[in-house]
Amino acid sequence: MKIAVVGTGYVGLVAGACFAENGNEVVCVDKDPAKIRLLQRGKIPIYEPGLEELVRRNRAEKRLTFTTQLARGVRQAQIVFIAVGTPTGEDGSADLKHVLDVARETARAMNGYTVIVNKSTVPVGTAAQVRDVIRRETTHPFSVVSNPEFLKQGAAIEDFMKPDRVVIGAEDPRAADMMKELYAPFTRTGAPVMLMDCPSAELCKYAANAMLATRISFMNEVANVCEAVGADVDQVRRAVAADRRIGPSFLFPGVGYGGSCFPKDVKAMLRFAADKHYAFEILEAVEAVNARQKLRLLKKLEGHFGALKGRRIAIWGLAFKPRTDDMREAPAIPLIQGLLEAGAAVQAYDPEAAKVAKSIFGSQITYADTSYAALTGADALVIVTEWNEFREPDFGRMRKLMRSPVIFDGRNLYNPEQIRAQGFTYSSIGRP
Repeated sequence: MKIAVVGTGYVGLVAGACFAENGNEVVCVDKDPAKIRLLQRGKIPIYEPGLEELVRRNRAEKRLTFTTQLARGVRQAQIVFIAVGTPTGEDGSADLKHVLDVARETARAMNGYTVIVNKSTVPVGTAAQVRDVIRRETTHPFSVVSNPEFLKQGAAIEDFMKPDRVVIGAEDPRAADMMKELYAPFTRTGAPVMLMDCPSAELCKYAANAMLATRISFMNEVANVCEAVGADVDQVRRAVAADRRIGPSFLFPGVGYGGSCFPKDVKAMLRFAADKHYAFEILEAVEAVNARQKLRLLKKLEGHFGALKGRRIAIWGLAFKPRTDDMREAPAIPLIQGLLEAGAAVQAYDPEAAKVAKSIFGSQITYADTSYAALTGADALVIVTEWNEFREPDFGRMRKLMRSPVIFDGRNLYNPEQIRAQGFTYSSIGRP
């Protein structure tokens, strides 16, 4: 098929590259000339394992091209995916300006029947708004489809190529058939293609992310109770996860969720529920718990040292999760802000997110080239992101580099008894 993907952010670029990998002719459109020039050279503006190789291969085989000219992409496409950002507005709602602008420009460029697909995460009712915008701009026949993405950063290629499910919101049988044909190669192993109305499809992404965020916040609350009563959250978590009704996913305690999806989608779901005069009280609690949890390690540091002024704190991990450079809503941000406000010096290391961190903190903190370099003269190490390279470090070398052997582990990477036997003072989340 001939496809246009408008927006070369995380979702659009992954979708475009994966569609091209299955033999489709894909044009990716973006209004940022610098980003398009970068992509035309085979470079990508984000870190996602496997994506750069996929882009280069499909560019070389001329199945994947990049342009700033939206009309060019639309006129040769049977299906146009809208994959632009929907940032959170001041009231918590998703800002649809970019989505509706693309819909308007797409309508003006169409030259025949076209399927316009909302791939961006959008609130319920967006498909109807897009349909109204397009009708005002063209007499050509078209269909609007909702096709939410369910990608995990760090595993996006795998998730797209081998999805758990494909959700398609479509009222037009012709459009539904085209979408099923497009996704057929991705679902050969039995993943269901779920056809439904557009409002239901639009709600699916929000409901899934809200459920996952709820599990995370719930387990963080359990961990905090464990600390209060002297229980071990690892033992509790394993027992809970053994219940087949619950399972083990998203039950690891930590320092709160972040990234581009969970915080934004929870806020948006709260907003559009409130617009319909419904108070989503569980999600209100999830959001409040998450905000508190991001400061959990700061409170532990203050409890150990008292005043933090003049202390040198090493931080391992800046991205909100491993295998990405994304720091949107990352727990490291409020932690570092709190440390700086308390007068502490921060020296941080992350394998991929240092460049992003510099755009946030500038010269307020020190950026180490290696995990060990971050430890030099440190009064404490704080582990925020569970990168694999942090799992089995040289503890003897660490102890020699640090001013005092103190570790606050926000991801429960180490065995408490073993690390204390190495001479460290060690505090984790929800464990004695």
